[in-house]
Amino acid sequence: MSCKTEFETVRTSGDPEVIYKKALEYYEQEEYYKAQDLFEIAIPYYRGKELAEDLYYKYSYTFYYNGEYILASHYFNNFARTFYNSPKKEETEYMSAYAHYQMSPNYKLDQTYTEKAIEEFQRFANIHPNSERIPEINKLIDEMRAKLERKAFESAKLYYDIGQFQAAVQTFDNVLKDYPGSPKSEEARFLKLKAAFTLAENSVYEKQEERFMETLNHYNEFIKKHPRSRKAKEADQILENSKKELKKFGRV
Repeated sequence: MSCKTEFETVRTSGDPEVIYKKALEYYEQEEYYKAQDLFEIAIPYYRGKELAEDLYYKYSYTFYYNGEYILASHYFNNFARTFYNSPKKEETEYMSAYAHYQMSPNYKLDQTYTEKAIEEFQRFANIHPNSERIPEINKLIDEMRAKLERKAFESAKLYYDIGQFQAAVQTFDNVLKDYPGSPKSEEARFLKLKAAFTLAENSVYEKQEERFMETLNHYNEFIKKHPRSRKAKEADQILENSKKELKKFGRV
C-alpha cells in the first residue's frame, strides 16, 4: 500500500492549525488548488476568530488565481459583506467586479459577462466615488463599452449583409441611439440609408410609398450629420432614386 502524500496527510489530519499553516505554505508557493482545499477545511474552525479574515481573503484569491472567476467574484463579494469593517473590503469589492471583467469575451461572443462587469464597476464607483481605483475602472468600462458597441454594429451589419434589410435598419438605429458618439456612426447611418432604400425597392406595392418616404428621412439624417462624407454622392443618388419612385405616388 502506497504512503500518503504530505498533502493528504495534512488534509486528513483533523488539526486545523496544521491545515491552515500548510494552506499558507501552498498559497505562497502558488499551489492554489491545494491551498484552496486546505483553506476550505480550515474555515469552519476559524469562523469568528482573529485569523478568519485573512483566511477567507486568501481563500477568495485562490479561485481568482485558478481562473475560477465566477466563484472568485462570489467569494470576494461574500468577504466584503462578512468583513464589512475590514480594510480589505474595498479591494474585494473591486476584485468581485474585476473577476467579471476577466470573463468578458471577444466581441463576437455573448456579452453577458461584459454587461455584468460594467454594472459591478459602476456599483463600485457609486459606493467608492473617491477611490484611487476610479481612473482604472473608467478605463476598463470604456474598453468594455467599445466591445459592446462593436458587437452591436457587427450584428447590424450582418443583417445588412444577409439581406435582412428591415432588421438592419432597426438594429443600426439602435446602435446610433445606444452609442451616439461612435466612430462607426457615419458608416451606420449610411448602411441604414442603403438598407432602407433596398427594403423599399423590394417591398410590396402597398408599402413602397411609406418606405421610400422613410428613406428620405434617413437621407436627411445622414447628410445633416455627415455633410462632407465621402459617401455623399452615393447618398445623393439614393435620394434621387427615391424621389423618382415617389413621383409614381404623386409625392415629392
